[in-house]
Amino acid sequence: MPSVICPLSMVPVRKEPSDRAEMVTQWLFGETAEVLERHDQWSRLRFDHDGYEGWVDNKQMVPCLSPNFDPDLRVMDQATVVDLGDRQVLLPYGAVLPFFEDGTILWQDRRVSVNAVTNHRPALERADLLELYLHTFMGAPYLWGGRTPCGVDCSGLTQMLFILMGIYLPRDASQQAMEGDPVELLDLCEPGDLVFFDNDEGRIIHVGVILTRNDDGDLRVAHASGRVRVDKLDQQGIFNAEAGKYTHRLRMVRRVH
Repeated sequence: MPSVICPLSMVPVRKEPSDRAEMVTQWLFGETAEVLERHDQWSRLRFDHDGYEGWVDNKQMVPCLSPNFDPDLRVMDQATVVDLGDRQVLLPYGAVLPFFEDGTILWQDRRVSVNAVTNHRPALERADLLELYLHTFMGAPYLWGGRTPCGVDCSGLTQMLFILMGIYLPRDASQQAMEGDPVELLDLCEPGDLVFFDNDEGRIIHVGVILTRNDDGDLRVAHASGRVRVDKLDQQGIFNAEAGKYTHRLRMVRRVH
C-alpha cells in the first residue's frame, strides 16, 4: 500500500471519515503512515510509529517518497519553523525531522534547511531524560487524542515521553498496559515505570509515568488529568493534594525497556 507523510504541524485523526467525528489521536509533521483505504475525501491510515489506525482528510497528507520507519530525531522546542517553499510550517514539540543531517531534512526528495533543537542528547539516566522531556508538557491542558504541549491526553503523554527516549509505545492506555514486565511492589518502582489505573469494571482508563521520589520519599507520578501535573502515588492510587482526595485507583505497574 502507498506511504504518506504528514506535511502540516499536526493533523487530527478521526474515528470515522468526517470532520465531526471523534479525534482519536494526532499525526505530527514528518510522521509517516500506510494508506489502508482511500476514498474521495478521506483515507484510513495505519501509522508507522505505533500501528494505530484512523481517518485523515486527503488534503492533509502528501505521498512519502522515502519512508522513515524509525524516526528517532524529533523536535524538542516550540519555535522551530521549516520553510517548504510554498509555505512555512511551525513544527510542534515531538515532530519528526526526516533524515535530519547537517541542519537539513529530506523533504520530497530535496534537502530543506531547518534550525531545530532535537532529542539527540548524550547518554543520561532515564530519570533525567524524563524530567527533561516532561518539562515542556507540564501544565499542558488535557485534550482527548492530543499528543503535544498544546493539548495532550494521558496515553499521548506517556507515548510521546517514551518516543523522545527512542521507545515506541502503542497509542492507548489499555494497549500500553500490555507492554513490558510487571512490577509487583510499589517499593520496587523506578523512574520511567508506567503505572495504570482502572474503573469499577476493571477496565484500564488512565496511565502515568513514575518519576523520582520527593524529599519525603513519596512516589511521584506525572500524568494528564485536567492538565499535565505531578501527584503523589501510593498503594491506593493517585492522591491529588489540591482536591484533597484520591482521583485514580491503582491497577498495576509495568516496566518497559
